[in-house]
Amino acid sequence: MKKNFPLQIEGKNPDRVLEAVKHEIRKYFKRERNRALPKEVDFWDFDCKVGLTADTAQAVKVSAVIESLDALAKEGAASVYVEILSKHGVRVINPDNDPVIIERVDDAGFANR
Repeated sequence: MKKNFPLQIEGKNPDRVLEAVKHEIRKYFKRERNRALPKEVDFWDFDCKVGLTADTAQAVKVSAVIESLDALAKEGAASVYVEILSKHGVRVINPDNDPVIIERVDDAGFANR
């Protein structure tokens, strides 16, 4: 999704417009995450950019997209540019970290794992 969202629309409350933009972005994330995963892919990852225009947009983490929108709205921006591109994500297992098994002893003296 590459889209320019207007934040100040005549006749509409700016807070409601901002909430509608956030809702559309969250809906997009949910829709993309529910797509079928290709083989050997563990999850959907996203490249995100947020800014006043496409040229000035800065890369942000997925968790910081909404916060960036709030910051731009507080500055009084008339519109914001949001770019969200989905990509394949593969989990990497760190071989240095061995799984730790914790044993617990219950009241009867039996070890539980």
